[in-house]
Amino acid sequence: MRWDEKPYHSLDYEMKQRFGEKVYRLALNGGMTCPNRDGTIGRGGCIFCSGGGSGEFAAHASLSVTRQIEVQKQMIRRKRPVQKFIAYFQAYTNTYAPVDYLEQIFTEAIADPEVAVLSIATRPDCLPPEVLLLLQRLNSIKPVWVELGLQTIHEDTASLIRRGYPLSCFKEAVQNLRDSGIEVIVHTILGLPGESEERILETIDYLNRCDIQGIKLQLLHILKGTDLADYYERTHFPVMSMEDYIDLLIDCIERLSPDIVIHRLTGDGPGDLLIAPQWSRNKRTVLNQIHAAFRSRGTWQGKYYIKEDSHAGTIYTV
Repeated sequence: MRWDEKPYHSLDYEMKQRFGEKVYRLALNGGMTCPNRDGTIGRGGCIFCSGGGSGEFAAHASLSVTRQIEVQKQMIRRKRPVQKFIAYFQAYTNTYAPVDYLEQIFTEAIADPEVAVLSIATRPDCLPPEVLLLLQRLNSIKPVWVELGLQTIHEDTASLIRRGYPLSCFKEAVQNLRDSGIEVIVHTILGLPGESEERILETIDYLNRCDIQGIKLQLLHILKGTDLADYYERTHFPVMSMEDYIDLLIDCIERLSPDIVIHRLTGDGPGDLLIAPQWSRNKRTVLNQIHAAFRSRGTWQGKYYIKEDSHAGTIYTV
């Protein structure tokens, strides 16, 4: 177990191990919508969706994928020299389109010689067999990751946030992706209404038992124009302080398998839309406080991880 200077298995460390250097994301937009918005499953999307489908920072869909990549590269290279990138299709549900179109845009992305990885954010209920076959073919050319928005394992919370699919659908999708050789990254949200620390840790424990390779631990953001903002105004449900969030986050990471790569520790919403928590505006300060808390607690990822072995019973690893 070696993560250089960080007490957790960071994406930065993982990319340097695989590619020998830092790798940056290019946030792309495939111009798709979502079955939870167009009436197939529901309208309005998940309760926290601001209309960008979690793709507020993605490039504009009116541009070709090649041009989006060029624009994103230019933005990154204004600040730092970078040679390798992750082509990240972020906005909305990025397998919710005819397979011919998906093949066109994904192939265009990985054709760029500086793109090292193709990462696709989607829903577990939008991975039909023909899409899985496409991803399997692309994965033989360059690594393909699929990011699934689980948020929570608890069905009552899933209903509240209008996720639109049961946990069994997620489980099946993970199995199908792993059978196809695709790496799986799971999105979780910490601080959803009604979610106690115990329930959040149950989600982490469940994911430890799944064959996933990465996780994004996301702070709940309340954004203007969302149904979550209306719900917040009506109910005044508690929003975590920075100190409470950091304590909970580290509790989660202490329980998390050390093999799972952490792709995100907090996240940030667009400043002009953010209602709460206001402290999340300064992401650099939050990250510094997270790292300071790891040091003060003398802890690390997997410190309290429990590995289940069906043959030898339960063993504890640190």
